[in-house]
Amino acid sequence: MRKLLALILILMLTPASCFAFFGKKQTVDTEGKGYMGTLPDVTKTFATSEPSNAKPVFEETKNFHSTKEIKPAPRENPAFVNIILKSDKTSPYLNDINEVIPMLEKIYDSIEARDNVQKFVARVYFFNKNAEYLRDKYNNKPESSYVSYKKLMEVSLHAQSVSLLRSEAEKYNPYLAYSGAGYVYNPQNIDQQLEYLKYEIEQAIIVLKEAN
Repeated sequence: MRKLLALILILMLTPASCFAFFGKKQTVDTEGKGYMGTLPDVTKTFATSEPSNAKPVFEETKNFHSTKEIKPAPRENPAFVNIILKSDKTSPYLNDINEVIPMLEKIYDSIEARDNVQKFVARVYFFNKNAEYLRDKYNNKPESSYVSYKKLMEVSLHAQSVSLLRSEAEKYNPYLAYSGAGYVYNPQNIDQQLEYLKYEIEQAIIVLKEAN
């Protein structure tokens, strides 16, 4: 009996026995409730991002319509000239003819308006100088056989003769009678010659415009 009491007393004095004897560890039922512990504060280590206005990655073009901002056309490039600009297919002869037509039209208008001698002579002189240039340029060449070329040379000679007649009449009229040799300077004769010339110019313009 004494041995049994001594054994019980020893068991009661051990820590494990005391803990088991006097109290039980309390447990919490966490099933189905997730993690119940304390999480660290992570907001202290991260800075919040604020939305900012978006900017284009390209630079703004300055003065789009400014000539300084526009690159010049590559006119020295044969491909650009032949394909983009399209080289002129008109022959040099037709270009020369087209430049003469306005000169004839001005002489025609001068006769219609009865311009003074000085203005008429000046226009005829300018036209004849260009006709001489074409005569020298195309003489003994295929173009010299064209109807337009021959018509141009004819009207040039006619205009020159009428211009000379008007100039001489202006110069000699005070000293000449309109009989005999002086008849050629008669105002009626000069008007008649101007009408002939106007008709020749009109026909020449038609031929020159139809040239191709």
